[in-house]
Amino acid sequence: MSPSQVHEQAIVAPGAKVAAGVRVGAYAVIGEHVELGEGCVLHEHAMVLGPSKIGRNNIFYPFCVVGGDPQDLRFKGERTELVVGDGNTFREYVTITRGTVGGGGKTTIGSGSLFLASSHVGHDSHVGDHTLFVNGATLAGHVTVEDYATIGFQSPVHQFCRVGRYAYIGASTVITQDVPPFSRVVTERETKSYGVNTIGLERKGFSEERLKALGRAFRLLLRSKMNTTQALAKMRESLGDFEDVQELIRFIETAERGIVK
Repeated sequence: MSPSQVHEQAIVAPGAKVAAGVRVGAYAVIGEHVELGEGCVLHEHAMVLGPSKIGRNNIFYPFCVVGGDPQDLRFKGERTELVVGDGNTFREYVTITRGTVGGGGKTTIGSGSLFLASSHVGHDSHVGDHTLFVNGATLAGHVTVEDYATIGFQSPVHQFCRVGRYAYIGASTVITQDVPPFSRVVTERETKSYGVNTIGLERKGFSEERLKALGRAFRLLLRSKMNTTQALAKMRESLGDFEDVQELIRFIETAERGIVK
């Protein structure tokens, strides 16, 4: 690995740890208590603040602020942190804030995700691997986003909500309840679920058998005359051998704010 390349007009705090192969452009800032992994790139004017532990090969575009103070009125300068995995891309004006003491003290980002311009991850949120945040997608504090989920353009997610694996949230959709895994949720006149995220799951390699099982499960959940409890019981009875359906059932049963239907 080649040595780090830090522009003479960049600012690197004395307490920062910069690994080999990192490239830092002019006017970029690396703050105190930042650990920056191998191969990361900070373009001009990008900011990574701390305490933050950043993995390898992450890319930070101009004017993003990753690891900033939490946007919480109760924050009084306590030591909290951000932990980021490998291979993420943070585009222009993305903001990722650290945790708060009341929320566990840590915000976490997995690996392989893409955060488009002006998207935001609030304090104490936990984002999995291979997610997509479209422009302006916003997480309030304490939100969990599981692997392969997509948060659409200008879509806000209310605090303490969960977004399940492979879920797709369409543009300008306001999320105030948990979004089940594998589902597609889009606001037209009201926020509702339209069933399985079929196109997205096909692109992720889901087999026809898995898609059919999920389709049957969502028809029970959304289109039958059964209530949620009855639909879950029917899913167990008729589709209980499918792992994806088992995951869907577990997610719904642990929802504290209800689910989008």
